[in-house]
Amino acid sequence: MKRRDFLIGSCLAPVVLSASVNAQQKRTLSIVTSLPKELSSAYKAAFEKLNPDINVEVQQRGTQAAVTYLRETRAKSATDIFWASAPDAFEVLKGEGLLAKFVPADTGVPAKIGDYPINDPEGYYAGFALSGAAIMWNSRYVRANNLPAVKGWNDLALPVMFDHVAMAMPSRSGSTHLTVETILQARGWKDGWALLKSVCGNMRLITERSFGVPDGVTSGQFGFGVVLDYQALAARGAGFPVEFVHPSDTTIVPSNIGVVKDGPNRAAAQKFIEFMLSPDGQAILFEPTVGRLPVRPDSYKKAPTGTPNPFAIEWGGGGGFKFDVDRSEKRYAIVDVVFDQLISFQLQPLKNVTKTLHAVDAKLAKRPNAEAATLAAQAREAIALMPFDEKEAQSAEFAEAFHGSNEKKKGPRQAELEQKWASFARDNYAKAQQLADKAAQLAG
Repeated sequence: MKRRDFLIGSCLAPVVLSASVNAQQKRTLSIVTSLPKELSSAYKAAFEKLNPDINVEVQQRGTQAAVTYLRETRAKSATDIFWASAPDAFEVLKGEGLLAKFVPADTGVPAKIGDYPINDPEGYYAGFALSGAAIMWNSRYVRANNLPAVKGWNDLALPVMFDHVAMAMPSRSGSTHLTVETILQARGWKDGWALLKSVCGNMRLITERSFGVPDGVTSGQFGFGVVLDYQALAARGAGFPVEFVHPSDTTIVPSNIGVVKDGPNRAAAQKFIEFMLSPDGQAILFEPTVGRLPVRPDSYKKAPTGTPNPFAIEWGGGGGFKFDVDRSEKRYAIVDVVFDQLISFQLQPLKNVTKTLHAVDAKLAKRPNAEAATLAAQAREAIALMPFDEKEAQSAEFAEAFHGSNEKKKGPRQAELEQKWASFARDNYAKAQQLADKAAQLAG
């Protein structure tokens, strides 16, 4: 062996051996999350800096996809932590025995925000941040298009808002599902769906991913977006000209984190959650690109200027609305499927009839016509109709048909119901369009 080859070999061998030893000594903490990469990356970097013996691996999955993944891997779970915004997803996992009990040490976090528990009372998951449904808008876009200020959901249904609004599919976004469920509980099943259809009739588009909405608002693709407040806070923190408002009939709920049952590294999972709930961990939520609201009230003493303090806000429309997580959990999949079959997949017919009715309203405002007004009202009634009521939505029959449902594993009963609801929507929107067209002709 040449001297040079020997020197290279003798120098490299210890390095390779050292790297191998370090790799063996490091523990791996596996996290599945639907939260934005900016947030998970910030916590990963901070935690690994404090714990150099732990390597944090993060899988980014949508809420529904994450729930499905945990179900499919439960026999030999490789995941330690589930981390997401939607509280009803945690209730689903808890009900299926996929979460382990974990009660963090005393962190100064109150039991509730308003009437809503911050941590699971049974100890299966903990809140780490707070968020509420919000309407976000691009200030420059609003000025350029001479659009009005908004205060609540009804404002998004105004004729002037046509083609200026967007939201995500609740079946693809846990945060949007939470917003939809909040509206249904605040307004009631019948009136809630009527409002959602009125608002969605004005939509420029319904995106397949939740981040498509704040991205579209910040880029000026559309003016208004249905989001959770942290999406607006993060965009504003990044320097975009955006503002947001919490509608009065909404609620604030925790984004949660939980330990996966039979995960391979329980001790590291517990350590990660306790760091997240510590003063230093909560302070990360204030970073401009993260833009979340802490669950520790004492954190707001050092909050950046302009950050809302959720503990100082009266939630639920002045106390008249309490979010029922049990009701939400029971109809989780049904709400998503109904929204898709009646709205997401029927968006263009819904937009067409909505546009016609806006035109009718404008004509009637200048020259009243009783017959045309009656036809327009009948058209709106046809749009608002639902294929079943709230009681049936929570029935055992529906729950069985949609339990654990996903696109790859549809049972015959679920497929049958989806086809039935799609036909219902097509027929009613077609009827509404005929009525609206007749009203337009009479209105001149």
